[in-house]
Amino acid sequence: MVFEFHSYTKCDAKQESVYRTKNLQLIVNVPANANWAQNGVTIAGGNGQGGATNQLNQLQGLFFNDDQTVVIADWGNHRIMQWNNGDTKNGQVVAGGKGAGNGLNQLNGPTDVLIDKETDSLIICDWGNQRVVRWSRRSDTTQGEILIDHIACYGLAMGEERNLYVSDNGKQEVRRYKLGEKIGTLVAGGNGQGAGLNQLNYPTFLFVDQQQNVYVPEWKNHRVMKWSKDATEGIVIAGGQGAGSALTQLNGPLGLFVDTVGTLYVVDEFNHRVMRWTQGANQGTVIVGGNGPGAGANQLNLPVGLSFDQHGNFYVAEYINGRVQQFSIQ
Repeated sequence: MVFEFHSYTKCDAKQESVYRTKNLQLIVNVPANANWAQNGVTIAGGNGQGGATNQLNQLQGLFFNDDQTVVIADWGNHRIMQWNNGDTKNGQVVAGGKGAGNGLNQLNGPTDVLIDKETDSLIICDWGNQRVVRWSRRSDTTQGEILIDHIACYGLAMGEERNLYVSDNGKQEVRRYKLGEKIGTLVAGGNGQGAGLNQLNYPTFLFVDQQQNVYVPEWKNHRVMKWSKDATEGIVIAGGQGAGSALTQLNGPLGLFVDTVGTLYVVDEFNHRVMRWTQGANQGTVIVGGNGPGAGANQLNLPVGLSFDQHGNFYVAEYINGRVQQFSIQ
């Protein structure tokens, strides 16, 4: 589910194809013929929507960290939750959780989060407060600091040299910031709301590859765009055929991931599925879901966030079911 503003290094020595760039963004070479279990396993939440430590409420983006923890933007509870590997019963509040507000100890509808290991901190898109904030991961942390203000942020990614990329669905653009910068550099959109190749229409989550290509799902244009470094317009790499459920279409694309050979994995929200689009393909394939909205192990209900681990397993955050599902690579 998307919300609108109306006011306007190696990871595993055994896997040579898996490593993290300096930005700690996971890069995975997924086999072209890979398949995943069709039944997901709940690793966080799944106990109905609510504010208890074993619950999530209208969750958004998530970030999987080295097989140890997953951090989740718990939009409806105005907090960031951390769930440790092996403990599927209860999570821990690591930012916010003090009700909706704009105090430095509060969040208001966070939509995305990532971990910056260099500073051992969380970087959070605080959507309702129109700001990007940083919270230390130290256990004695009680408040965050503002990195960027007056921005209708939705998605975050960290590229090479720890540059921060932020989507702004008020200005319909994506900017790249050196940490500490307030203005940033335009890297996608910025030409008003529309369907032109130089425009965006409600950009959400982001992915940045090693070549500094920026991948942007457009929720209202039902497409995913690839913007090369210094490009003045993007190219459509998935969807763009209007909202629909055909294999050539997307209906509300959100969380995404791109592997080392350029294969795109994208959450297709209103079709309740995750799709794979190989580079240059004019249609995708359904890899999980697509069985109608529901809470079954083989179903998704308004999937939103997507994250991979170093083994090629992936994790889907569901807005309605209030859970994170793991789908294991076969």
